[in-house]
Amino acid sequence: MTAAYADMHVLLCKSNMRKELVEIYSDASNAAIIRHPGRKFPGILIQGDTLRNLSRMASNALASAEPDSDQWHDLKELVDALEGRVVFYTQVLQDHGLALPFSKAESGI
Repeated sequence: MTAAYADMHVLLCKSNMRKELVEIYSDASNAAIIRHPGRKFPGILIQGDTLRNLSRMASNALASAEPDSDQWHDLKELVDALEGRVVFYTQVLQDHGLALPFSKAESGI
């Protein structure tokens, strides 16, 4: 887990889960567009299993890339970012006693 995600994990896990109103612009499956309170722009909500699948696809692309090429470095950065988010997602759900939508072995932790 990157330092940034470790910091987020510490901050979130020290606080309790809370409920807040969010603005929902689209509730399309696997692509809900919402704006969290205090944020200027909306974001996209990706379900945990979809996030894990995107991470796996990026890892597969990295494995096929020519080592030390520009493409390999770009894919490595993408893989690290996605895997960091999967690890963060996994830890937060576990901390709150929620089931994962994928097996723990697939989460990378």
